[in-house]
Amino acid sequence: TILHPLCVKYPPSAKYRRCFLTELIKKLESTAAEPLDELYEALADVLKEEESTHCYKNYLLPTGDCVSLSESTALISGGTTGLVTWEAALLLAQWALQNPAVFRDRTILELGSGIGFTGIAICKTCQPRTFIFSDCHPRVLRQLGENIRLNGFTPEPDVPWSIQTEPQGQELEGEICQNPKVIVAELDWGSVTEEQLLGLRADVVIAADVVYDPEIILALIGMLQKLSTCRADRRAPEVFIASTIRNPDTYQLFQAELDKAGIRWQMIPAHSCCNFLYDVQPDVTILQLFI
Repeated sequence: TILHPLCVKYPPSAKYRRCFLTELIKKLESTAAEPLDELYEALADVLKEEESTHCYKNYLLPTGDCVSLSESTALISGGTTGLVTWEAALLLAQWALQNPAVFRDRTILELGSGIGFTGIAICKTCQPRTFIFSDCHPRVLRQLGENIRLNGFTPEPDVPWSIQTEPQGQELEGEICQNPKVIVAELDWGSVTEEQLLGLRADVVIAADVVYDPEIILALIGMLQKLSTCRADRRAPEVFIASTIRNPDTYQLFQAELDKAGIRWQMIPAHSCCNFLYDVQPDVTILQLFI
């Protein structure tokens, strides 16, 4: 029941160019020829690129599936924290794998998907009908799309705000399991309308590591309130939010704002075999919300 980050390696393109330039310079030096300054400059640029902010990680899931991600090596890069995989995303994915029935043959909306670990893990193992990845940072959205394709999924070419649901029995179960519809949506919690949220027709809403700043908390509560009022004749979606408690005051504020908004919540007990292979296991919790 553990999620292993198997390896970290530099992008093949940079590695290939470094090897090629190194061998070319060696051959020129062995012939007593003087290598061009441009070759040294090109090699220096490649080395800088390798040392900068990019790596690939492979996570082995308990099912034997692997999630491959292009990640930043810096916790903050490009003005965002969304280009790395955080602890709560690991816990939420592990909980999803232990509870696949919550996601099977349903439409899932993920808020603040980041670079996609949780959603990709669910798409590979929990057989959702549709998975909607969402974020609002342009660079995060680009990296998210790359990671989705890296794992063998093809996002819908356009982001429809009205998800068409197939009638029961229209698709074979095996097809649903193997090929969930994958959508990447640019979703700003403050500006999205209730009509747009209704069009997504989400059965389940999830989020990981989105409770870390008071201003973001207020925007998140507003989003949840829109979800609660835009369901028309549909049942309210099930909501699960995983959080790493870095600042107890911020986390308590989140719970207080939920209470103020009339959103009931309960804590989901942590699994006894949870192990993220960190030196110090962070305090990570999952709340189920009733909107």
